[in-house]
Amino acid sequence: MFKSFKESMKKEFDMSDLGRMKYFLGVEVVQNSDGISICQSKYAKELLERFGMERSNPVNNPIVPGCKLSKSGNGTVSVDATEYKQLVGSLLYLTIMRTDLMYAVGLISRYMEKPTEMHLQAAKRILRYLKGTVELGIGYKKGGKGSLIAFADSDYAGDVDDRRSTSRYVFMLGTEAVSWSSKKQPVVTLSTMKPKFIAAASCACQGVWLRRVLEKLGHVQGMCTTIYCDNSSAIKLSRNPVLHGRSKHIDVRFHFLRELTRDGMVELVHCNTQEQVANIMTKPVKLEVFLKLRDKLGMCVMSGVN
Repeated sequence: MFKSFKESMKKEFDMSDLGRMKYFLGVEVVQNSDGISICQSKYAKELLERFGMERSNPVNNPIVPGCKLSKSGNGTVSVDATEYKQLVGSLLYLTIMRTDLMYAVGLISRYMEKPTEMHLQAAKRILRYLKGTVELGIGYKKGGKGSLIAFADSDYAGDVDDRRSTSRYVFMLGTEAVSWSSKKQPVVTLSTMKPKFIAAASCACQGVWLRRVLEKLGHVQGMCTTIYCDNSSAIKLSRNPVLHGRSKHIDVRFHFLRELTRDGMVELVHCNTQEQVANIMTKPVKLEVFLKLRDKLGMCVMSGVN
């Protein structure tokens, strides 16, 4: 497939074959007999040098458990907004490969309009975590034929300023993450069930697209895609076609999940909160939980990178 694609591209455009990809837009790729490993270690090192944090003391997690940030910054002094935006923008590019940074970077990105010293300190802690994990990446094993599964989660009124929740999901193919997202929900919800249902609906839409992509690549998903959710009420709502008081405030477009469940495209399955992999992108968790979930995402130290 790839060979025929390259030949067709050569006929249309002037191009040369440089062999196996090793480096592209800040992403380092190592290909060997075991599989493919990808990371952004070179970019991470350049980022630390750019902001003068290359000699900082590393920490084991990107955000302190229980940390709460707000626009007011708890009365702390303002900092240079331009430099703060540059730092946040650079960190956002790291989330291409670093699922362990999704929550912390998404949190500090909310305060680019008027950052304070507290927001800057939270951003610098991410850099200190990065200092000790520059070679962390994702390794994809060769010959994997695992089924596509997903973990969907959300916080409840996690933004202390507008009280909106944030949807997070991560898709796994086998034991490695292949797609993930973190996005603030467009509505304010009144119960813990509703943001979970909205997150699962967004996850299901992505799941449909991924199934089609995998089908084009010859990896057809014979069974329905399982979405793990840690809220029983959200799972029951996905199977219950009757609108009632607990669901009438949810926007109609999110009930698309019910059709996918009915048609056997996706299935919501309950999982314990401790096993909810998406928690790493939902809230600041304790160190031992953070390291456990990071490993479950298929993240490991890369070897053979510059």
